[in-house]
Amino acid sequence: MSNDISLSKAPAAARAAEPPGETLLEVRGLAKHFPVMGGFPFKRQVGAVKAVDGVDLTVRAGESFGLVGESGCGKSTTGRLVTRLLEPTAGSISYRGRDITHASRKELAPVRSEIQMIFQDPYSSLNPRQTVGTIIRGPMEINGIEPPGGREQRVRELLETVGLNPEHYNRFPHEFSGGQRQRIGVARALALEPKLIVADEPVSALDVSIQAQVVNLLQQVQRELGIAFLFIAHDLAIVRHFSERVAVMYLGKIVEVGDRDSIYLRPRHPYTHALLSAVPEADLTDGGTERERIRLAGDVPSPVNPPSGCHFRTRCWKATEVCAAEEPPLVRLGGSAEGHLTACHHPEEPTITGRTEDVVLDPALAAIEDALDDVGGVDGVGDGEDFQDGAGSAAGRP
Repeated sequence: MSNDISLSKAPAAARAAEPPGETLLEVRGLAKHFPVMGGFPFKRQVGAVKAVDGVDLTVRAGESFGLVGESGCGKSTTGRLVTRLLEPTAGSISYRGRDITHASRKELAPVRSEIQMIFQDPYSSLNPRQTVGTIIRGPMEINGIEPPGGREQRVRELLETVGLNPEHYNRFPHEFSGGQRQRIGVARALALEPKLIVADEPVSALDVSIQAQVVNLLQQVQRELGIAFLFIAHDLAIVRHFSERVAVMYLGKIVEVGDRDSIYLRPRHPYTHALLSAVPEADLTDGGTERERIRLAGDVPSPVNPPSGCHFRTRCWKATEVCAAEEPPLVRLGGSAEGHLTACHHPEEPTITGRTEDVVLDPALAAIEDALDDVGGVDGVGDGEDFQDGAGSAAGRP
């Protein structure tokens, strides 16, 4: 079997994506509040965890949209709301112009096949009692899809598409390594020929070299099949490499959104500055300017009782009385690129210019990006037995 992945066998319907630039997913005021129960002897709701608290975002057809932020900021919950795995508390979700916020199970059936999800943990997201063939074939059976040549042939084509041996059709998940399991998850997501894939930290549990292989696989899938991605991650290097537009999330809210170059080179929100400054720099022996380290005071506030006004104000060095009294709107500021929106009463001045390729990140992040560039797809992954990988913590967490 060739080591080069080919998507040429993918059905024509999968490659016929929406026209580039058209709005595919539109989210407005999205919120999810989980009730907090208390009291004795009778339980009653005494509060709510505001995991997502008024999120606005738009994903266009064929683009990769990155969602970043600290752990616990609501990224994964947002992804589950978009796929309607969770019922939203408030707000609206529009897919291809159709409101699916409170659509019934029957009404969601045709949408389910177009919006798929890649889960974070490749170990718990696959049923250990089912074979790989059954796992990937499952979505087709549920949706009553009978592809040309039959479901088994389609599954074998998908296995080859993601760089695995089609002969592994009857193997079980425990016979695969972490990176291979994540490829199985990608194959399952592709089975219904989706137009949008929500990737919830798809490489955070993998080693750096395996991260490179999986990310390049996702990029190749996006290029050749025209699939849009909502790419959720906390790894700045991975998001920078994969996403065309980036949104920064803090305590359930989007605080900044813009194209990749604008966010990484000319951030306006103090929180975005703090995230980027937290990344240690490489040795600047060529006369570069050392970036000032911004140390945030205090802890992340509780989502049960978030601060009034701007949620970030309790840790912000620029906070004033207006930050406590009024919540800043997400708007375009003077000097910002078109489409670069920031929610801040006292935004930073855009002082960095250039390209993202000119930014020096820390050695760990640089190693990831070098691996991403050098792998060149997923060459070197033959029959699925030629390499082993393990779970590890992702480098470069903000």
